[in-house]
Amino acid sequence: MGKLKLYSINELKEMGMAEEEAIAYQRSLFDAYFDKITTTLISEQTAIAEERFSFIDLFAGCGGLSDGFLQTGHFTSFAHVEWEKPMCDTLKHRLSSKWHHKNADNEVIRFDIQRTEELINGFDDPDFGHHIGLNALVNGREVDVIIGGPPCQAYSLAGRIRDEHGMRNDYRNFLFESYIKVVKQYKPKYFVFENVEGLLSAAPTGEPIVNIIREEFNKAGYTVANDFKEALFDVADFGVPQHRKRIIILGIRNDIICNHEQLGDYMLEDFYKKIIPSYKCKQKTVKEAIGDLPAFTPLEEKMRVNRSNYSHSPLMHYGYLYHEPRFHNHRDIEIFRMLAEDIKSGRNEYINTERLKQLYTEKTGKKSNIHKYYVLRENEPSNTIPAHLYKDGMRHIHPDPEQARSITVREAARLQSFDDDFEFLGGRMYQYKMIGNAVPPVFAKIIANSLYLLMKKYKIK
Repeated sequence: MGKLKLYSINELKEMGMAEEEAIAYQRSLFDAYFDKITTTLISEQTAIAEERFSFIDLFAGCGGLSDGFLQTGHFTSFAHVEWEKPMCDTLKHRLSSKWHHKNADNEVIRFDIQRTEELINGFDDPDFGHHIGLNALVNGREVDVIIGGPPCQAYSLAGRIRDEHGMRNDYRNFLFESYIKVVKQYKPKYFVFENVEGLLSAAPTGEPIVNIIREEFNKAGYTVANDFKEALFDVADFGVPQHRKRIIILGIRNDIICNHEQLGDYMLEDFYKKIIPSYKCKQKTVKEAIGDLPAFTPLEEKMRVNRSNYSHSPLMHYGYLYHEPRFHNHRDIEIFRMLAEDIKSGRNEYINTERLKQLYTEKTGKKSNIHKYYVLRENEPSNTIPAHLYKDGMRHIHPDPEQARSITVREAARLQSFDDDFEFLGGRMYQYKMIGNAVPPVFAKIIANSLYLLMKKYKIK
């Protein structure tokens, strides 16, 4: 294929074209040149054995996003940054046991990303220990991609409802600034910034946060979508058995597209409207995801073993890691059974938000601004799996009324599309938390494959 000659809209207008004609001509030129290779790349993707692209993962958590990138075989990691210890331990274990990274203990950096200079240059800290820093890990090599997303609680609609100040005073509103500092340091060709739908409406300072984020990425030398609504996807449309809307902001470094604004916009349109949607598939249901896991039934009386209370039998299933129900009192067991039976029988008496809030008050004597109960529908994708699961599972009740319980850690992991060989270290509360905060690996793999196709399609090196 010959080299594509790029003309700006102004150059085409100087040649005598009207503006609408110039835009249409440029679009037809792009289409004719690039679409010839798209189908071939998608169909032959698994057979392509070429160079792997490097990435750094920020706010890595337990590694859902990283796992998806590594699963493609097209990417290799330099470093993963996370500040919570159980998440770091989990990620280290996954990198070494699954991906055979010999330097996993050093590759995962447990540190506060807000202390960016120390993160880059190394630190010796009483809380986080000693580390040589990102610069030493990168060791002068080119970073192709930076991935990750700041904690979403400050942007989430649920978080703003629960917080009396609407999360306006939460420090996590501005953790994207630390992300941008690392991007500026290593100047990757691309970055992938993942976050919740609530980002679109968050305005902690009065100005929409999306405007601030877009402006800062532009100042850093990257082209991003003009409207982040175009970057919003429901992972249920991509084979994840869960409704979970997430924004995927792709940034393209301006100089690799010769500062050609129209090409950058066209690449983003291709990424969002053609490549990612090509991976859409039939939605996967709760039953398909967790229906084969062993069942539990409530005990007549609680059992205490090794200083732990148990409300269901058997106490655990050794064939499946982390498939063990949390303890529920008799009141909650009866509520769960009644609500699950209401759905299964088709009566649907308790599917109305106000009725569920009323039930909560009747049973507990307390009031809530949001309904506390939700039964998973076995023939639909789950509702969103949140980090809040570590506190209680009342909004994730198993659909089988005979079991009368909330979902287990393994069930939550399945609904988040984690493989059964993924091991979550730390206590149960941390396990629920890291699963709920993660990017579903199945969707992460689609993001990675889509980015790889974009990189190969436009032959940017």
